[in-house]
Amino acid sequence: MRYRFPENFWWGSACSALQTEGDSLNGGKSQTTWDVWFARQPGRFHQGIGPENTSGFYQHWKQDIALLKQLKHNSFRTSLSWSRLIPDGTGEVNPEAVEFYSNVIDELLAQGITPFITLFHFDMPMVMQEKGGWENRDVVAAFGRYAQICFDLFGNRVKHWFTFNEPIVPVEGGYLYDFHYPNVVDFRRAATVAYHTVLAHSLAVRAYRAGSHDGEIGVVLNLTPSYPRSAHPADVKAAHHADLLFNRSFLDPVLKGEYPADLIALLKEYDQLPACQPGDKELIADGKIDLLGINYYQPRRVKCRDSAVNPDAPFMPETLFDYYEMPGRKMNPYRGWEIYEPGIYDIITNLRDHYGNPRCFISENGMGVENEQRFIENGHINDHYRIEFVSEHLKWLHKGISEGCNCLGYHMWTFIDNWSWLNGYKNRYGFVQLDLETQQRTIKQSGKWFAATAENNGFN
Repeated sequence: MRYRFPENFWWGSACSALQTEGDSLNGGKSQTTWDVWFARQPGRFHQGIGPENTSGFYQHWKQDIALLKQLKHNSFRTSLSWSRLIPDGTGEVNPEAVEFYSNVIDELLAQGITPFITLFHFDMPMVMQEKGGWENRDVVAAFGRYAQICFDLFGNRVKHWFTFNEPIVPVEGGYLYDFHYPNVVDFRRAATVAYHTVLAHSLAVRAYRAGSHDGEIGVVLNLTPSYPRSAHPADVKAAHHADLLFNRSFLDPVLKGEYPADLIALLKEYDQLPACQPGDKELIADGKIDLLGINYYQPRRVKCRDSAVNPDAPFMPETLFDYYEMPGRKMNPYRGWEIYEPGIYDIITNLRDHYGNPRCFISENGMGVENEQRFIENGHINDHYRIEFVSEHLKWLHKGISEGCNCLGYHMWTFIDNWSWLNGYKNRYGFVQLDLETQQRTIKQSGKWFAATAENNGFN
């Protein structure tokens, strides 16, 4: 079977400033929450590797962009670092950062690679977190100003902008499940952070529209389809609640300009609603996007709770449902994630059927594997499992597109093995192997396969 993709399909990969740049306190950059947390609790980070060095993109950007060209990318997503560009969060722009990002953008364009730029990818400047982070509306306003500055500086060359990457993740990690700073477990504060993130997104969209820029603006959401264990009404309701909290809490505002009534009712019932102010509703309505990036890694399997909730425990999403391990599921054992390729099809058909078929693309999909050195053959990692992972997802994506879904591209996470938050370099995701000691870069078998796929706009 030959899988051909539409003309001008976006083939590429994604990464972020914090996970690739390194030089985390050089070049005029201020600390992010990650720098501070690592300094305080290095033991929480895999093998004690923090954000200071990561993949060396700040030094090796030119070489890395040449590798993107070799991998036949026609597009590439990365992020700008707020703490690099505006070190105190609200004041002067750092000229070294402007020069660095300008050089990167110009070099991408010179190599025929379209830059996709994200404004915020989990890297809160510490000076902003000290003011309360996304709990503080002053930080929301400061983000709007930062966005405006980015559009003014780079909007003449960057035509695809994204306000946030996976905005639900700092909510989950920082305010529910203790895997991001500030390590709070408090649903109401989490709801406030989520709500203010939507307001920050909408401020940036407003600024972009006001500037009459020649391009488009969107957001990148990690969508995890919620599948009920069974057709029993209690299981179906549990999956609906999970979907409202983890998917539709961002999907509906950015595509419909309003929150789902069910979600508002649910938060009200449990007394978890964030505080709203006059003008918020209009601001959210103005945040409707041109382009949706979809990050898909795994499904969410859900059943109704079969045990009572401890009345003294904090209210949590799991008050409303339990997770369910589907028998016979296919797993990535290194990451502990289920591999379920049809999920990518279910996401885009849901967007087609319930959200007016928005312009979208797969902005991340990937497979992290530990200790890949054991697969080296003739000097290259033979990551056949990654080729299988990508091709099986692409088949389901192709099916959705052939049935009318408005999906415009596929970006893999990630181009080069990079630093992954608390996991450090535990699981490798790249098309390119990175030797941390020597900084040597070697293309894996999957990189060669992806280059051929991109060049042929499909595969057999």
